[in-house]
Amino acid sequence: MINGIIHRLSTGMQWRELPERFGSWKTVRKRHALWSADGTWEMLPQHVQARVDAEGGIDWDVNVDSTSVRAHQHAAGAPKSPPPVPARSSKGAPRRSVHLRAHHSGAPTSASAVSGM
Repeated sequence: MINGIIHRLSTGMQWRELPERFGSWKTVRKRHALWSADGTWEMLPQHVQARVDAEGGIDWDVNVDSTSVRAHQHAAGAPKSPPPVPARSSKGAPRRSVHLRAHHSGAPTSASAVSGM
């Protein structure tokens, strides 16, 4: 049962394509849904971690070396081209677009209509 769930999640296949060696796909899918709903999947790693920690098998010291952290190549500050000139409508008038301003958190602050040039 668990092997069937792991196999399906690791391959990304549809439930109906699950090989017969794992049992009925309906049973495996139902068990996965039940365990997801009742929190069993979250409880399992916590239980294993608690047992290993009680036996002294976990070293909780963490070392972060910031010299090995590198920015992505696109974050290197390459020159940016100017924004494109807004397109004009078939009648020659500039098209209007709505721009939304947002806080750094992504929450909108205000909207304003801006005419093209």
